[in-house]
Amino acid sequence: MALFNQSLEITERIGNVQGKAMTLWWLGHLAEQQGEYTKAISYLQPALEILQRLQSPDAESVSASLDRVIRNS
Repeated sequence: MALFNQSLEITERIGNVQGKAMTLWWLGHLAEQQGEYTKAISYLQPALEILQRLQSPDAESVSASLDRVIRNS
């Protein structure tokens, strides 16, 4: 988790929006695996917003992850 947090800081610093979204997605996935659903949502929601804004095909997968987390929370 610490490495993903470092990655998030770096992607924000260098302005890599796509990288930030993907890192948030991974952080959300890890939080979900640990049963921390509120934390997972706090990562997945902004990841989804970024990917939708970028019109990324990954937005569908993040949306599915977010829906699953919301159902389980």
